[in-house]
Amino acid sequence: MDNQIEAKFTQPVSSGPDLVIITGMSGAGRTEAMHTFEDLGYFCIDNLPPSLLINLVSLAGRPDGEQRKLAVVCDLRSREFFPELVEELKRVSDAGLSYVVLFLDSDTKSLLTRYKETRRRHPLCDDGMTIVAGIEKERSLLEEAKEIADYVIDTGQMKPQDLRKKIRKIFSSDEEIDGLKVSVFSFGFKHGMPMDADILIDVRFLPNPFYIPELRSLTGTDQAVRDYVLSQPQTKEFLEKWHGLLDVVMPGYVDEGKRYLSIGLGCTGGQHRSVTIAQETYGYLKSKGYSVTITHRDIALAEVN
Repeated sequence: MDNQIEAKFTQPVSSGPDLVIITGMSGAGRTEAMHTFEDLGYFCIDNLPPSLLINLVSLAGRPDGEQRKLAVVCDLRSREFFPELVEELKRVSDAGLSYVVLFLDSDTKSLLTRYKETRRRHPLCDDGMTIVAGIEKERSLLEEAKEIADYVIDTGQMKPQDLRKKIRKIFSSDEEIDGLKVSVFSFGFKHGMPMDADILIDVRFLPNPFYIPELRSLTGTDQAVRDYVLSQPQTKEFLEKWHGLLDVVMPGYVDEGKRYLSIGLGCTGGQHRSVTIAQETYGYLKSKGYSVTITHRDIALAEVN
């Protein structure tokens, strides 16, 4: 068994449970976990009292009759909350819904380091109490919650991206590469710089079909323009190096747990060269198994007859 995770849940969760309760030690990654569940399509709520769980579940139905998946961070440091949680989970089960309790743990040394790095005060530190004393007090208060957890993940030696990958491995049937959604778009510089590109490539150095009379009124979606742009020696050299760069950066983004990536390719008007190269980029990433969409921002502004 992985020494960073203790699993006590015997049911397969590839499709994801209806409800995930996230709890555990302060500083062990509860907020990071919640963000990961958001990326997985869960509706997430932070710091919900356990007594409100069944009310939340009852409100989570969608108009199509499907149950919206929920992930809720519950602070169980008050002992009175634990019986409430047990009772509410029984009501959730009686309603025919599946749930999982995820407990995030960490060793005291790692938690202490995180608190010192962020200069945060431990929430259980009374006047004169050390951070270590607060951590150990919290650990004692959460013993019962840890006992009923379906999954216990020790985040002590984990980076945030490691925790995201671990959660995705447990709660999602998608391959890691499927977790990265890529948006490829073309644009024209004369219509304004895009605000939302993670990667921006300027292809105005390529020969411009605009100056070929029979191609001027066409766009990069037309085969004649594509043939012209792709036949140029500069284009062939660029695509070889561009594909090589994508082969390096894309797996890196996946490993880092990036969920969304926007790639903008621009030429002067967003009509010929950028459209062609965006199409090529889309096709290349698609062939590599990435989840990718394509749009042409300024093609409607093209100078066509």
